[in-house]
Amino acid sequence: MINKRKATQIVRGQHAVDGAGVRLRRVLGTNNITDFDPFLMLDGFDSTDPDDYIKGFPWHPHRGIETITYLVKGKIEHGDSLGNKGIINDLECQWMTAGSGIIHQEMPKTSDRMLGCQLWVNMPAKDKMNHPAYGDITQDKVVITEEENAVIRIITGSYKGKTGVFEGKYVKVQYLDVDLAPDSTWIYSETPNDETLFIYLLDGTLAVDEKLSDFENKSCAVLFTSADKNATENDSVVVRSGNKGARFVLLAAKPLREPVAWGGPIVMNSGEELETAFDELDRGTFIKHKI
Repeated sequence: MINKRKATQIVRGQHAVDGAGVRLRRVLGTNNITDFDPFLMLDGFDSTDPDDYIKGFPWHPHRGIETITYLVKGKIEHGDSLGNKGIINDLECQWMTAGSGIIHQEMPKTSDRMLGCQLWVNMPAKDKMNHPAYGDITQDKVVITEEENAVIRIITGSYKGKTGVFEGKYVKVQYLDVDLAPDSTWIYSETPNDETLFIYLLDGTLAVDEKLSDFENKSCAVLFTSADKNATENDSVVVRSGNKGARFVLLAAKPLREPVAWGGPIVMNSGEELETAFDELDRGTFIKHKI
């Protein structure tokens, strides 16, 4: 018998419009800060209609966070104030460290399907004003493990002895893309109980925990916790796909347990720090590091 993490919270989010008019599903946000720490926000997108996303996210600032954009399908052009620019394609990831401040834009391009998600990860207080940075995880760099009923892509972190090519500098995130075959069970036990762990269902249907016949539809986040959250043992996550399979990402990291002051695209630790950031935006002194 295996010790299992329990599915203690299922968050389905709500439809939202952001950027210049992008329709998405906001799954995690300000209401989930404590339970999902250090993960702040998760936006999911899935559309075959370019009108839902083509207006994109024109130039906007960030400070104090890292943004991780992962595409299963689609194309997004991006650029930032450090001079980075490029394209995120199918099965690719952009990891941006906003640090002390960055201005960037993300502009989706017409695709047969736009399927993926953007995750915000909080930065430790001591690191929030560090130099911004950019990480590019192209499809050819993603480490893949093929199992009998699943294909696992290691975006960051490690799985069954294999390690991804990229690692976050400030928060060590386990980020797996799991493509689970129809009517299949997958067991995962590589994250210590003292880390926050959740899955986000991108496509298909998935049953979790002990209710392996009660399926959840796509666009929901499921938080798994253990009886002893402070223990370093690795209790298992058990999931089962429906008759059309399931595509989901598994995310885990140690919580920061620090105060959060969140104002739009900026996340600091106090209201005073937020006021400083917005004042610097007004005065044109927001960017601390340039090319």
